[in-house]
Amino acid sequence: MDFRLTPEQRAFQAEVIDFIEHGLPPGWDQEFESLEDRLAVERDIMKRLAAKRWLALPWPKEYGGLGASPMQQMLFNEQMAYHGVPGTVNMGVAWVGPVVMLYGTEEQKARFLTRIADGTDLWCTLYSEPGAGSDLAAMQTRAVRDGDDYIINGQKIWTTFGHYADWGWLAARTDPNAPKHKGISTFAVKMDSPGITVRPLVNMAGTHEFNEVYFEDARVPASNLVGEENRGWYNVAVGLDFERSSIGATSNARRTVDDLVALLKERRGRTPDPIRHRMAEHAIGVQILRNLAYYIASQQEKTGIAPTREAQMAKLFGAELQQRIAATALQIFGMGGQAAPPGSRALRYQYLYLRSVANTIEGGTSEIQRTVIATRGLGLPRE
Repeated sequence: MDFRLTPEQRAFQAEVIDFIEHGLPPGWDQEFESLEDRLAVERDIMKRLAAKRWLALPWPKEYGGLGASPMQQMLFNEQMAYHGVPGTVNMGVAWVGPVVMLYGTEEQKARFLTRIADGTDLWCTLYSEPGAGSDLAAMQTRAVRDGDDYIINGQKIWTTFGHYADWGWLAARTDPNAPKHKGISTFAVKMDSPGITVRPLVNMAGTHEFNEVYFEDARVPASNLVGEENRGWYNVAVGLDFERSSIGATSNARRTVDDLVALLKERRGRTPDPIRHRMAEHAIGVQILRNLAYYIASQQEKTGIAPTREAQMAKLFGAELQQRIAATALQIFGMGGQAAPPGSRALRYQYLYLRSVANTIEGGTSEIQRTVIATRGLGLPRE
């Protein structure tokens, strides 16, 4: 593969960098006192991106995007993640919108897509349950048809940003007697509907990103069913296939390595060999992960499909690399990294270390990733 960018790709990359340097609201990269303050800035950034049709960059122009190629999307995500620009990870853009384009009615496309692309509506994903995480098809949340509505009962968990989402992308069981991967349907759910309760889950890093969501006789209009009833598993699978290059994880890891190298250079005295060697290993890992991400995007560009084996490899390798980098960062700061006072440079790495535990769990555990690589990627038989 030729990793050199075309003139057009370099020009687009330069345009993105210029926007980051000059087009973002003042103070966008500061520490925010509250989630509400951060959300206000994120919404501002989303509106600025939407004005350039960059929020839904790969979407067709008629739906508010620019019809960008996978490589353009990857270059955009790479720069945004490297510079830490918030408000660019958007579930509505990443998988809700693409699935609605494929399986939604014309009324649903008109109703949902424009408001996603222009940054008006934020979406959360209502998939995982206390007994259905890696084995997602084991979900038990029920949706029962009642006239012009479906009545929803059940519990979802690990719902990222469900506490400020306008809409939820819900997978629920509509036929309890069907085989596990059948009898599931997907719905667009207004998160402020009666019968929906969102409760916070504060993670070990002390931040509130996740939530439990309870459905107690919540009514969802039948017109919000997306795709065919009982065929929602295909919608879920297709949605998970979008944007799988892992370039965001790559860029985050690269930025952390770059910052740690700069920090070590600032210090007086010689950096101990164990730290120097780990940093060298991390730099190698970042380059491997970046090459994987570029390969995945190039294959998507050629075939329109993300290569499953490489996508799983990138997710697995990237999640574990981020954990290793975070552990090295904390070691660099020593005991001060474990009890960093407010305002300390070590706070960022303390958070990174604690938050990295989830990297190998969310979006598919490392064990599941290895199983998929072994079976679907290498063709090895199951036990």
